[in-house]
Amino acid sequence: MWPGMGRDRLTRGLVLRLCLLLTSLCVCVHIYLELGSRRGAPSHLILGCPTQTSQVLPDKGARTRGTKDPLEPNFGTEDRAIKRMVSYIRTLKNDSVAGKTGGGDNPSTCCPPLRPKRKSPRWHIELEPWASDSHSLEEEARRFLHYITIPQMSCAPPSREGPLVLEGQEGPKGPWAVCLDRRYSLAQRIHTKHCRVYSLGLGVEDKTLERSLARVGCEVHCFDPSLKQAHLQESDMWLHRLSVDWRDPNPAIPAQRQHGNTKKLATILNDFGHRQVDVLKVDMESAEWKILENLVLEGVLSSVGQLLLEVHLHWAGFEVGGDDPSVVRYWFSLLKELERAHFRLFRYHNDPAKPRLFLHRNFLNASSTYTLGWINNEWKT
Repeated sequence: MWPGMGRDRLTRGLVLRLCLLLTSLCVCVHIYLELGSRRGAPSHLILGCPTQTSQVLPDKGARTRGTKDPLEPNFGTEDRAIKRMVSYIRTLKNDSVAGKTGGGDNPSTCCPPLRPKRKSPRWHIELEPWASDSHSLEEEARRFLHYITIPQMSCAPPSREGPLVLEGQEGPKGPWAVCLDRRYSLAQRIHTKHCRVYSLGLGVEDKTLERSLARVGCEVHCFDPSLKQAHLQESDMWLHRLSVDWRDPNPAIPAQRQHGNTKKLATILNDFGHRQVDVLKVDMESAEWKILENLVLEGVLSSVGQLLLEVHLHWAGFEVGGDDPSVVRYWFSLLKELERAHFRLFRYHNDPAKPRLFLHRNFLNASSTYTLGWINNEWKT
């Protein structure tokens, strides 16, 4: 029996050594194949930058007929596998393997991001330098009044052919007018029945312009907090019981009355699912300065084609503080923010029937109310 037991032990030892050898060999082969696949993989997969044929990052301008969108539900399983692979390997761009494969280039600059980065929110506007070292009201007022009474661009009169001549725009007397110059998009969008108009007011202003735009096919929304119903349609216009404010209501404070419903314009656009407004008319009786500041800080102006704004100068406006020179400097800085957002003044109107008041005094014979027409210079046909 002893010789048999020795042979059994010898056999078990050989089997154990053979198993260990095979295990080591398998591990080595796996590591070799893993490293080899990474070295041989295309650089666009290792760096997370798919080529045009991978269809991971769709380019609307480069789509051809018959090419499937990778975001559609019927996208192929093979392409979905490629997308998952790219998404997984993109997390390794800081790894040494991805860094070496890029040939010394920065992997993050090889291709555009999946989504455009949204601008970080701003908390205050950029105040312009003082008009003079003395910080005097007279110098600030002269600069401001000169700025709002000198158009920055000319608007060619519309053709009298077709529906592009609006009621009340045949002459320069009316305070409210849009630019129907064919160089810009509004005339074309009216022709194709794709224009949208927002009118912000308090229920007492003239609605001639809104009705004219509604008659030629524009989708017109008027916001008036004095309405009895939440939403109603009248004369081809939508009327909403909403007051546009520069802030949303505090959710911790219950609304005492339904008529006091106020929202920011960005919130209304999101609620209605509207991405752009061709004409934004603002007549908010001295609340326009803070509303305009909110539109600037939240980047809403890029969604607006033309801005028709009535400004009131007889006092500082709601929640606008500071001494008189600082108030006028703030007004001027807000309008300069419009210019930075690619808006250009094409028209101003001074109503001679309005009182001659500028911050509670008769100053430089300035009117208490001006209507300004601004056009987004990037909204061209």
